[in-house]
Order: sequence, then structure tokens, then C-alpha cells
Amino acid sequence: MFVGDDWAEDHHDIEVMDSTGRQLAKARVPEGVAGMARLHTLIGEAAGDQADEADVVVGIETDRGPWVRALVTAGYMVLAVNPLQAARFRDRLGVSGAKSDAGDAHVLADMVRTHSHELRPVAGDSDQAEAVKVVTRTHKTLIWERTRHAQRLRHALRDYFPAALEAFDDLAAADALELLGKAPTPAQATRLTPGQISAALKRAHRKNVTAKAKAIQTALREQHLGQSEEVTAAYAASITALIAVLTTLNTQIKTLQGQVEAHFGRHPAAEIILSQPGLGAVLGARVLAEFGDDPTRYASAKARKNYAGTSPITRASGKKKVALARYVHNDRLIDTLLAQAFSTLRVSPNAHAYYQRQRARGAGHNAALRQLANRLVGILHGCLKTGTHYDEATAWSHHAELATS
Repeated sequence: MFVGDDWAEDHHDIEVMDSTGRQLAKARVPEGVAGMARLHTLIGEAAGDQADEADVVVGIETDRGPWVRALVTAGYMVLAVNPLQAARFRDRLGVSGAKSDAGDAHVLADMVRTHSHELRPVAGDSDQAEAVKVVTRTHKTLIWERTRHAQRLRHALRDYFPAALEAFDDLAAADALELLGKAPTPAQATRLTPGQISAALKRAHRKNVTAKAKAIQTALREQHLGQSEEVTAAYAASITALIAVLTTLNTQIKTLQGQVEAHFGRHPAAEIILSQPGLGAVLGARVLAEFGDDPTRYASAKARKNYAGTSPITRASGKKKVALARYVHNDRLIDTLLAQAFSTLRVSPNAHAYYQRQRARGAGHNAALRQLANRLVGILHGCLKTGTHYDEATAWSHHAELATS
């Protein structure tokens, strides 16, 4: 039997369909334990005497959350359907543009009935991997939030206090936040003493404190165009609030990084992942979190590369054939893999040589880095599949032979 599950925050529209496309049941059930019990009842009634033998395939437009976990635990095959796929499949069934939750449940049921072999099952990741995913995603989200708030701070300072932008390279750094908190206006900043600046730099564990303190004081005392006193006071109140948010984010990011490292360190695959070039505890945890640890999820290295979004897509029509980068991908994963590839250039001679060969062929920096990341994903897949640590010579032996031939 095939089940379409169109989910919302407080309810699910369900349709149960047999292998011929005949509707067996249809209902709206609430989110939570009561709704899950009602869903089991619907499926059991539709299956009748063959309930114990029926294979149930569920299509739903998400791959996480307690509802999905409950479906997997119940023994159903759960297929995660991309919302874009579902929208395009809906257009095959009708071109009027009509849409409803019940109609979407029908589309999902019919989609998994006819195309289940082409859809991705929800991975059966371990609880350890799920825990790593939770903390790493929150950690990365907080970093993104810090960047956004730092940009807001920069925009505000540019409008009324441009000298601060000359004085501080990193507005989210602890020393910059402390000094701006003490002197949020140009007039107050000119009264900061070398001792006050030096103390802030020391608390932030900066080097060359004396020279940096002098440079910051000089920059803060430079003459710039500004705003009236009333407007300046309003800006000062605004950036004081931003400074408080950034200070809290810095504290929580540091705290959560400890949780990331702790959860990742307890996972059985941690040592293999950390043996890969360019991966430390944080990047390694993100790799594990986004790939998951279900050993059956990726049938081959190519499947893992396709999920990563590092492998190119080919578009061919007539005599024209081009290879393009994948722009639909997991942003968190591709960001991590490109960071790994960039770090690898400094620690792996073979990776650096591979990157240089791509550049010699005419690839730009980003394209060459993406190809290197693609190669590194294949190496990681092989290591995880065989349970072996990274070895520089083994990992690049094939490419070394090609380079010398």
C-alpha cells in the first residue's frame, strides 16, 4: 500500500492507495500520538486481513522530526519527497493550478506508487548521528546569525561612526565589542586611553598589544563626517543592543562548540573522518551530521557525491553538451566540503597538485575547489565503506599515475 502524507504543523492529510491507484482511505489526522494511532488504524483497516503482510510505503515532504521517526520505527518505508518534485508531479495530473492539502496527499501517494524506485528513503541514522546533527546545525546557525548581526553593526557604524570601521577589523571580536560598548559614540571613543584599549586587547588574548592599542587609538581619533548629537545618541542606543546580542552569540557559539566536539568524539566514525585531510572536529562533525551514518544510504561513491552536490550535472541537446555545477544542494554540507578542500591545499601535496591541474585546464578557483571537494568526498566514501583511515599515497595513487603518464 502507498500512503501520501501532506504535513502541516498541527495536522496531516492522509491518503492510502493500493498498487492499482485505487483510493483505500482518506482522512485528516492531528499531529502527535493521537494522529499516529489514527494513521495506523487507517492503514490497518485498508489492509484488512493482510495487515501483517502488507508493505507500506509513505511519501512525505520532510525527512526529519518525531513524526517521521515514528513512521520509520513502525516499520514503514518512508520516502522523503522534495517539494519541488511534488509540485512538478502535481502538474502532470492537472494543469488547472488547483491545489489543496487533500490533493497534495493524493499526489504524494500516487508519486510513491509509481516512482518509489527513484525516490530517496529516509536514512536510518543512529541516535548518535542525530545528536551530532542537532548540535552542529544549531552551532552553524548561530555562526550565521553572528555574521548577520555583525553586518548590521557595520552598516550602523558606517552611517554615524566610520572611524570604528578603520579601528576594528573584526566587529564581532571580543575586544571590538568591549571597546564599542564602552564608547559607542565618536566623542566617547576619542577619550579612550591606551590603558583601556590595551586591557581589552589582553582580555581577548591579542598579540602585540602596545602597537595595536596605539593604532586603534589613532584610528578612533581621526576626523570623519558624522551625525547630529541627537541622531548619534539614537545610533549609539541601537548598536549597544547589537553589541549585547553579539556578545551573547559569541558565548553560546563557544559553549556549543564544546558540545559539538563532545558528541562527535563519541561517534564510532569520528577517527576515520578526522583522518581525512582538512577536517578538524567541527568540520568533521558537520560532515557526519549532513551525510549521516546509515551504511546503506549511499550505494556508491557517485551517489554520495551527487547528494553532496559536488559532482557536476550534464546538459546535452543535439551537438551541445555542457557540464554545470549543481546549484540545488545542501548549503550546510557544500559549505563544509569547500572549506575542507581549501584547507587541504595546505596539508596534502597530492590535493594541491590535483587543484593545480584543474587550474591548468582552465578552471577558475571555485570550480577547481569544487572538483577537489568532489574527489575528497569519493575518498571519504571509500574510507567509511572499508573502515580504514586516510592514507595519502593510497587515496591519490590513481591520479598520481595519470599525472606521470
